[in-house]
Amino acid sequence: MNTQQYIINDIEPFNVTTNILEVQNVFNQLTYSHIPVIKEGVYQGCISENDAHCFDGTKQITDYVYSLEPFFVRDNTNWLDILEAFALHNSNIMPVLGMDNKYLGYYELTDIMYLFNNTPFLNEAGGIIVVEKGPKEYSFSEICQIVESNDAKILGAFISKMNNETAQVTIKIGHTGMNAIVQTFRRYGYIVVSSHDEDKFLEDLKDRSNYLDKYLNI
Repeated sequence: MNTQQYIINDIEPFNVTTNILEVQNVFNQLTYSHIPVIKEGVYQGCISENDAHCFDGTKQITDYVYSLEPFFVRDNTNWLDILEAFALHNSNIMPVLGMDNKYLGYYELTDIMYLFNNTPFLNEAGGIIVVEKGPKEYSFSEICQIVESNDAKILGAFISKMNNETAQVTIKIGHTGMNAIVQTFRRYGYIVVSSHDEDKFLEDLKDRSNYLDKYLNI
């Protein structure tokens, strides 16, 4: 996906000589969590709204240069890596630098989320299966094989939970008949976490349980 078209320059970056009171006033008018700071045209980092409101309004950014957060992405950074950068730095604005470290502008989180919302994982019709297995036992190639062996296509997959005991994978499948896929995952030793109306395995267990209860109550 081409993300460069989403680079914007609606807000001018602060210079390190900008007065803190001016910074505070700008933040009061915006909804951004951070604003980039430059020195002689060179990116220095971002000043956060929380920090700005704690600083002495009579001083300049240069008096607090130690507090600048130096996060950024390149103009050729993959959109998923951009989304990860937003999450890592808890920001809704992401400075963009060229390969020569020239400040080009910034991304807004809403624009990058728009790209994600338009991927087949979210906007294509399909079903979700969530499976679990040991972190050293699961395999994406095996997961793909299981789905495709049942004449279905994977629209997306990601690790939704990971700890020392369990890896949980969320899979979106362009297929409405989930029962065969669910059963195949179980045969390969996966625990199916998600519930499915078509899951005949659970229906059979329920029927057998009800039958056993009736038998024991005779």
